[in-house]
Amino acid sequence: MRRAPDCICGNRGALYNRWMLYVWLSILVLLNLLWLALVLFGLPGNWLMVLSTSLFAWWTWDRQVFSGGTLIAITVLALLGELIEFFSGMVGARKAGASWRASFAGILGAVVGALGGTVAFPVPFVGTVVGACLGVGLAVWIVETSRGAHPELSWRRAVGAGMGEFIGILSKFAVGIAIWLTITVAAFWP
Repeated sequence: MRRAPDCICGNRGALYNRWMLYVWLSILVLLNLLWLALVLFGLPGNWLMVLSTSLFAWWTWDRQVFSGGTLIAITVLALLGELIEFFSGMVGARKAGASWRASFAGILGAVVGALGGTVAFPVPFVGTVVGACLGVGLAVWIVETSRGAHPELSWRRAVGAGMGEFIGILSKFAVGIAIWLTITVAAFWP
């Protein structure tokens, strides 16, 4: 036997609960949009989206708003975004012809540069991104120059590493958009 819609049979409590679920889902989507913006500041916004959505799924487990597959998918996407960002400076340096040693130094340079840029130039997004790109480039340049490479060649490799880091940051943000869209569609898809 098919159940009548809540508003026809007079069960206003069930209708209110459904309405409140959509209110909470809307708040979750807006909160995740804030977390997505944090990715541009070098903060772990993708992981905050995964965490807040997982907590919401746990809180509303009886309603089964988010499936286990959705939670696994957004976790895998967040991990992918981290790997892309982490190795992008190294890949940019390698494509420009830098040594493995310089490429690995670029990873450390990106972390130190991002922290230093955030402190030295506290403009949201700009200080962190510029610091990371300069840090990776400077680290590659120092290692390549100390290995005896021509300064102009070292400079080209450093620029390649910095561009790779910048592309990595933008790629991580693009992955964050995919996470946000996955959550939003899963939240409101019937």
